[in-house]
Amino acid sequence: MDLLAFVESKTQLPKKGISNTIDLLKEDCTIPFISRYRKEKTGNLDEVEIGRIVEFKKLFEELEKRRATIFKALEEQEVLSPELSSQINAAIDLNTLEDLYLPFKKKRKTKAETARNNGLEPLAKIIMSQKPDSLSQIVSRYTSADIDHEAALEGARHIISEWISERSSVRNRVRWHLNKFARIQTKVVKSKADQEKAIKFSDYFNWEEDLKSCPSHRLLAILRAEREGFIRIAILIDKEKVLNEIKQRIIERQTECTEQIALAIDDAFKRLLFPSLSNEILQTAKEKADENAIQVFSKNLRQLLLGAPLGEKRILALDPGFRSGCKLVCLSAQGRLEHNENIYPHAPKNDVKGAMKKLNSLVDAYKIDAIAIGNGTASRETERLVKNIRFNKDIEVFIVNEAGASIYSASKIARDEFPNFDVTVRGAVSIGRRLADPLAELVKIDPKSIGVGQYQHDVDQHKLKDSLDTVVESCVNTIGVNINTASVSLLSYVSGIGDKLAQNIVDHRKEKGPFKSRAEIKKVARLGAKAFEQSAGFMRIKNAKNPLDDSAVHPESYSLVAKMAKDEKINLNDLVGNKPLLEKIDLQQYCNDQIGLPTLKDIVHELEKPGVDPREKAKIFSFDQNLKSIDDLKEGQLLPGIINNITNFGCFVDIGIKENGLIHVSNLSDTFVKDVNAIVNLHQQVIVKVLEVDKIRKRIQLSLHSKR
Repeated sequence: MDLLAFVESKTQLPKKGISNTIDLLKEDCTIPFISRYRKEKTGNLDEVEIGRIVEFKKLFEELEKRRATIFKALEEQEVLSPELSSQINAAIDLNTLEDLYLPFKKKRKTKAETARNNGLEPLAKIIMSQKPDSLSQIVSRYTSADIDHEAALEGARHIISEWISERSSVRNRVRWHLNKFARIQTKVVKSKADQEKAIKFSDYFNWEEDLKSCPSHRLLAILRAEREGFIRIAILIDKEKVLNEIKQRIIERQTECTEQIALAIDDAFKRLLFPSLSNEILQTAKEKADENAIQVFSKNLRQLLLGAPLGEKRILALDPGFRSGCKLVCLSAQGRLEHNENIYPHAPKNDVKGAMKKLNSLVDAYKIDAIAIGNGTASRETERLVKNIRFNKDIEVFIVNEAGASIYSASKIARDEFPNFDVTVRGAVSIGRRLADPLAELVKIDPKSIGVGQYQHDVDQHKLKDSLDTVVESCVNTIGVNINTASVSLLSYVSGIGDKLAQNIVDHRKEKGPFKSRAEIKKVARLGAKAFEQSAGFMRIKNAKNPLDDSAVHPESYSLVAKMAKDEKINLNDLVGNKPLLEKIDLQQYCNDQIGLPTLKDIVHELEKPGVDPREKAKIFSFDQNLKSIDDLKEGQLLPGIINNITNFGCFVDIGIKENGLIHVSNLSDTFVKDVNAIVNLHQQVIVKVLEVDKIRKRIQLSLHSKR
């Protein structure tokens, strides 16, 4: 099976679209570029569909690499028959490939190998032939001073056990049983059951369920509990049923050899097949759980990155604290740090008047439009303080999720941005900039540190990074970046750019001044024609002479747009934003071999409102001011909250105290909920009802139902 057929079988996408997408990928085109600017070639495939093609292209390449390695090893051993070669070429998954290679794979010293060295392989072959009726007489030929009758039979059985364990048909039958009927069972480690940390795993002490129906979050929790030594895991199956099936497949007739073969089958299953394949099925289940968790994390990350920005406003940001005070910074509309200092309104100093006076004066001095308060320690107290100040103008006050701010403030990126300021200043700046533009600021932080995942530290870290990087790249290119203000971190995610070119862009900007047109981007060091092609449509230049430079229209289509304007007998500036006129244009007349209706519709849509940020605007939110800790909660209370994490089993809600509450999936709706994301969104403002408060375990059960 070739690459095209393989990808088609896995994705069920149109062959032409797959073929053209693969060709574009080979030309080093990126997913955002292909999905946005090559719709005619792909058949209008979206980013998700192109991403699946990329995924299975990579899988096929890994399969081919392993196939080549196996062929080379078999050729070196001179055991590659035409039949085996055909079977290897026909294999379309790694398990089948490895099963075919298993009999020839170099092994460490085994019982079977020892038996072969003792000359017992011919005896094993005779027994497996199931023909002799005088087995005792035959065995005597293989005995010696060191090997008695029973030892000879045992050695032969070890060889037979290995043969059986290497049979693809047997392995696949055991796999079938494990896939269909395996159960996962846990047993608590009694010596650790009373430890304080064990309480969070107590739900999984002495637990049992079907492995195939075990939800991903529960499997990952069980595996973590085992890894930390609180439980032991076992995979259960009806072993007698499986053994009987194997014996029916292998034992052809009743002879003196039957008992020896049956014993070898028992040994093969217990010692070789079940340990290996039960680990394999558990690993497969783990991989599926990883994939599920990564999907959850990716959905959350996308929503977080595309969160509502306040926009270019002058912001005073506060990183609250008690003993160490509140670090405040004043930022320009472009996010530049203009002032920083500490105030001490809370215990032990309690300088409330001084803090209020200082805030009032700074708001006036720096013409502040909005105040951002981090949602960590002392957040609620600081919010109350700020809202009690009578400013000379209307000031919007926002609570900002500061998850990961400490990671950023200690990072190399932060040190490079603010080499003369400490971590407290950098953290406060990050809080303010998050309010202005979450995407531009959060790209500087490792996504795993943002706090919107589900067991993100337990899943395959390489796959997690690839998936999250893809999400960040997608979000950045969906919104586009202002090339004259974007950081290196933000620019590095632009299609076709990467870290080195991003740094070159910033260096060029510092040396030559702001870019005045997209054409000037070509002057950046080492930014060649391919990089320009891939990136130009995603980079914006505000107030450019050509209005298309602040749009998602690609430079390769500028001449086409100019022709549209000429045909309508108006200049380009009068065409841009002229929705009534644009709606009347007959797009068919502009179709050619390279550009069709999908791209033309995109161009017209962009011309109607060029450079408009598709994200919603930030909204003010207030928690219940009477709620200070979990002790203030009562069943039946209705509270405002913000959804700050979504999982498959429900969503977590910030209600303004240290502990988040959980709305279990069963409490999200009066009807069955298949997809939590279909009901709620990250950062959605909601009213929740308190169902249950467990103060010992610090767990809060909430409901989104108005009826409950």
